[in-house]
Amino acid sequence: MYDKVLIPFDGSDEARKGAEHGVDLAATCGATIHALYVIDLPGAPRTVYLRDDEDEMRERYREYGEEVTAELCGMADERGVDCVTAIRSGSPGEEIVDYAESERMDVVVLGSAYRGKFRALLGSTAEKVVRTSEVPVVTVRKSVND
Repeated sequence: MYDKVLIPFDGSDEARKGAEHGVDLAATCGATIHALYVIDLPGAPRTVYLRDDEDEMRERYREYGEEVTAELCGMADERGVDCVTAIRSGSPGEEIVDYAESERMDVVVLGSAYRGKFRALLGSTAEKVVRTSEVPVVTVRKSVND
């Protein structure tokens, strides 16, 4: 059914909940996981100091991305699931959808924050992925009790 499962992962509690579900799904289906971290830098710098610091900041984000994708691959390894890592830069929602389509993923599994009764049901990234992806998307919502 599923051979390739994309799990966007930023190390947050919400992402961890989605990752656990994604790893379970991949283990059940005998699928390979693609662990994706998206570097989301703030908008265009407004001062010379920030521009000079951008390369250093980008490198710190890349190192963090390598850490969290390795963590996800460790979770997968414990369940006997193969894992591929990827790091991209840009808008998380757009990069997740682009990766899913360009790498021909079978499903995207991602966590979403609880937003309360009167706010959005999904987090903004999860909502964007659900609305724009041609690849099936499974969201795992972190409830207020988690």
